[in-house]
Amino acid sequence: MAMPAVAQAEDAAIVVSASTPLSAAADNGRVLVDAKALRAMQAVTVGDALARQAPGVVINEVQGNPLQADLSFRGYTASPLLGTPQGIAVYVDGVRANQPFGEVVSWDLLPQAAVDQVALIEGAAPQFGRNALGGALSIRTKDGRSAPGVAASLTGGSYGRLRGSIEAGGSMGGSRAGNGFHWYGALEGFQEDGWRYASASKAWKGFAKAGWEGAGSGVSLSFNRAQSDLNGNGLQDYRLLERDWRSTYTTPDNTRNIASQITLSGHHRLSENLTLSANAFWRSIVTRSVNGDMNEGALGESLYQPNATERTALSAAGYTGFPTSGETQANTAFPKWRCIANVLLNDEPNEKCNGLLTRSSTRQQEWGGAVELGWTGMGQHLIVGASYAQARARFIQSSQFGYLLPDHSVVAVPGPGAFADGTQDSENAFDARVDLHSAMSSLGLYAADVFALGSRVTMTLAGRYDRTQLHNRDQITPGGGTGSLDADPVFARFNPSAMVDWHAAHGLTITAQAGESSRAPSAVELGCSDPASPCRLPNAMAGDPPLRQVVARSFSLGVRIERKAWNLRLTAFRSDNRDDIQFIAGGASGFGYFANVGTTRRQGIEASGAAHWGGWQVGASYTLLDATYRTPLTLNGDANSRNDGAAPGFDGEIAVRPGDRLPLLPRHLFKAQAGFEAASWLTLRAEMVAASGVYARGNENNLHQADGAYYLGAGRTDAYAVVNASVEVRPRKGMIITAGVSNLMNAHYATAAQLGASGFDTNGAFVARPFSGPVIDGERPLLHSTFLAPAAPRRFEVGLRVQL
Repeated sequence: MAMPAVAQAEDAAIVVSASTPLSAAADNGRVLVDAKALRAMQAVTVGDALARQAPGVVINEVQGNPLQADLSFRGYTASPLLGTPQGIAVYVDGVRANQPFGEVVSWDLLPQAAVDQVALIEGAAPQFGRNALGGALSIRTKDGRSAPGVAASLTGGSYGRLRGSIEAGGSMGGSRAGNGFHWYGALEGFQEDGWRYASASKAWKGFAKAGWEGAGSGVSLSFNRAQSDLNGNGLQDYRLLERDWRSTYTTPDNTRNIASQITLSGHHRLSENLTLSANAFWRSIVTRSVNGDMNEGALGESLYQPNATERTALSAAGYTGFPTSGETQANTAFPKWRCIANVLLNDEPNEKCNGLLTRSSTRQQEWGGAVELGWTGMGQHLIVGASYAQARARFIQSSQFGYLLPDHSVVAVPGPGAFADGTQDSENAFDARVDLHSAMSSLGLYAADVFALGSRVTMTLAGRYDRTQLHNRDQITPGGGTGSLDADPVFARFNPSAMVDWHAAHGLTITAQAGESSRAPSAVELGCSDPASPCRLPNAMAGDPPLRQVVARSFSLGVRIERKAWNLRLTAFRSDNRDDIQFIAGGASGFGYFANVGTTRRQGIEASGAAHWGGWQVGASYTLLDATYRTPLTLNGDANSRNDGAAPGFDGEIAVRPGDRLPLLPRHLFKAQAGFEAASWLTLRAEMVAASGVYARGNENNLHQADGAYYLGAGRTDAYAVVNASVEVRPRKGMIITAGVSNLMNAHYATAAQLGASGFDTNGAFVARPFSGPVIDGERPLLHSTFLAPAAPRRFEVGLRVQL
C-alpha cells in the first residue's frame, strides 16, 4: 500500500544528476505526489495535493475558488492571479507553464487526470529560467506505457460538486519500457455550485498523447485542451463573515479560460555517451473576466437625494419612481438614483455610483522550444541546453459605473458617462481603460554538470544566461511618457549555482547548495507601477515607471537519513531577494501598485520524516519560515491604523522597518499524515495541516491595531488546524470506492487577509458616510476593516473508480 503522504515522498531522495527543464521530466528532483496519491486524496488540483502533503507548501485562497488558489513554497508563490509576484517556475513535460503575460500558473488548465508525477527542484534553480526564485515544479504526464488500459472515475460531494474522468492508454507489446508505439488519452470534467453564494464553477479538460520509442530514440506528440468558467468571490469584510460565512463582498467575480497547447518532444542517442533531447510547443490562452466591485471613490460622498438637475435628467430619460425629496443615508440602504442621473449627465458618476463593473480580456499566444545535449562519461553527467520562446498578448479593459443591490451584486448603468474613461466633469474623474499590445521574447542558454569528487562526494554546477525583451504598446495613449504604457525594456543576467552532496555514511547524506536566480518584471507589473495611479488587479493598469528585475541569492544545508523502515530530513535555508517586486496595497480593497522594495529575506528550517511498519504508514513535517523586509520602506497605508494621516480614518503612509514580516506568509506550518491498511481491501487515511496566522496586505509594518471606530479587525488571520479523513475500499480487482471528508471539524478559518476601506455596516447595508466629520480638505474619514479569504467548511465526497 502506497500512502499519498510524506512517507511516500521522502522515500524518493533528491537524485544526484543534472536537473534541467527537459531532464527534470524524467525523475529528477524530489517526488512529491504521483497519480496514485492524487486519486487517493481526491485532490482537485496539483496545488491542492501539494498543500495537503508536501513540506513547506501552503495555499492562500485569495480568489475563493478551489481551482484558483495561490501556492507558496518557503515564501515563493505560483498563482493564477494576475499581480501576484511569481517565484516558482512550473514545467509540464519540459514546457514552461507560467503564462507569458503575467507569469501566472492557471491550475484549472493543467491536465489533472493525466498527471503521472510531480517533482520539486528546491532552492534557486537558475537552469529553469525566469521565476525559479524558490525552485521549480516539474509535472510529468502519463503515456500508454505508464498508464495502460481503460479507467473511469466519478466523484460527487457537498455543494453540488461532481467530477468525472475517463482514461485509455496502451502500447505495442504492452511493456512499460518496451519499444514501439504508445498512446494515451484523458477527458475530465468538474462542476460545483460552490459553498459561497454566487460561486458556481465548471471546467473540462482533454489530453491526448501519442509516441514511438525505439532502442535509442523516441518521439511524442501531445495535445491539451482546457476550458473553465470560474466564480471566485474573494475577500470579505470579517464582520460580514461573522454574520454569514457564505457571504460575498460584491459580485460578480467571473473568469473564463480557454486554452490549447501542442507539444512535440523527442530524444535521440547520438552515441553511447551522447544524447540529444528537444521539444517544441505552441499554445493559445484566452481569458475573459467580469468583476463587480465597490467603487471606493464614492465613499465619503453624497449619494442620496437627487437634486433638481438630476431629477430633470431622470425624467427626460423616462425614469419614474425616484424620490423628489427626503432620501437620506438613514432611510436608504442602497442608493441608485444619483448614480443613474450622473451617468446620464456625464457629470460625477465616479463619485455618485457605488458600484463598478470591470470587464477584461486577455489573449495570449506563445511558441518556442528547447534543445539539450547530454553527455555521460569519465564520472560525470554534463548537459548543455538552449531555449527560446516568443509570445504575443493583448489586454483590454473597461470599467462601467453602476450601483449595488441588496445582494451586493453590481448593476451597470448605460448612458453618456457610463464608463470610467476620464471624460466626466469631475475633479476626481479617472480613466480605467486599457488596450495594451505586448510582445515578449526570451532566450536562455544553460548548462549543468554533475561530477564525482572521490567515492563519497558529488558536485553539481549549473548556470543560465537569460535575456528577456518586452515590447509594450499602448493603443490608447501611445508615444511613451506620463500615462502611457509604451515600453521596451530588456533584462539580461547570468545566474550560477553549486551543490555538493556528501554521502557521509550508509543512508546518511549531507547537502550544501548555493545559487542565484532571477525574474524579469512582467508586462502586468510594468503596467501597474505608479503609486499615484494604483490599479485594481487583476483588471487594471496605469503608468509604468521602470522596474528592475528581481535577483534571489539562496543558500541551504540539508541532512538526510534513510533507513529501510523510516527516514528523516532536515534543511536550513535562506534566500535574499534583491530589488524584490511586491504588490503594495492602496487605501481601497483590491487597489495597489508594484514597486521594487529593496531586499527581502526568506529563511528558516524544515524538518520532515516518515515511517512504516505493519499496515501503518505515518509522516510529518514542520516548516519555520522567517520572511521579512530587510530595507526601510515608506508605503501607502490608508487602511492601517498607524498611518501618518491628518486624523484617524484619513489617507496616510506607513513606515516599514527591517525585520517586519512579509504579508500572507505563515511563520509556522505543520503537517501530519497517517494511513492504515486494515485489510487487503480496506485502507484508512487521515491528515492534518496547521498554520500560524499571517499579516494582511496593508499591514506591512505589522503594527495595525483595531480602535473599534475607524479601524476594525486585527490586520491578520488567526492560526488554524484542519483535519481531513478518507477511506478506500477495494471490493474487487480494478474497482476502488473512496469516501472522504475535508475539514472534518468544520473549522472556520482564513488563509489570507487585506486591509481596506469598507462600505457596508454589520448588517450588510451600504453606508457612504460612516462618520459626519471631521471634514479636512473636503474629505471625510472612512471606515476601514480587515478583509479575509474564508476557507471552505466541512465537505463530504464519495467516488468510484473502475480500471480495466
